[in-house]
Amino acid sequence: MAGTARLGAISIDCSDPSSLARFYQQVLDLTILFESPDMVALQGASVLLTFQRVADHQPPQWPQGSVPKQLHLELAASDLDAEEARILGLGASKAEIQPNPDGWRVLVDPAGHPFCITNLIPEGTYS
Repeated sequence: MAGTARLGAISIDCSDPSSLARFYQQVLDLTILFESPDMVALQGASVLLTFQRVADHQPPQWPQGSVPKQLHLELAASDLDAEEARILGLGASKAEIQPNPDGWRVLVDPAGHPFCITNLIPEGTYS
């Protein structure tokens, strides 16, 4: 029997939901659906992307460290160089370790979460 549950949102823990949401709002061209001091929800993708305040949040360390990465975003892009430059200009930084820079680039958002941009997901794959 097929379930009726569906993916509704992806939540990212952080210490400052407003500023991290603004970063991803610009990266992904999303709109603010809901905002409070402790949570911001962005709309425009297939699911909501939410940012929630966590007291004493410790950013993950990648690729190894005492605080492991629990989740990261893979953003599809056809031109890695152009998209990397655009996102770096919005406040991301480039991770020191780049396992496969021809296929994906590892970046770090302003709150310390690693995420990737990749040209390995063809346009229209999941639409």
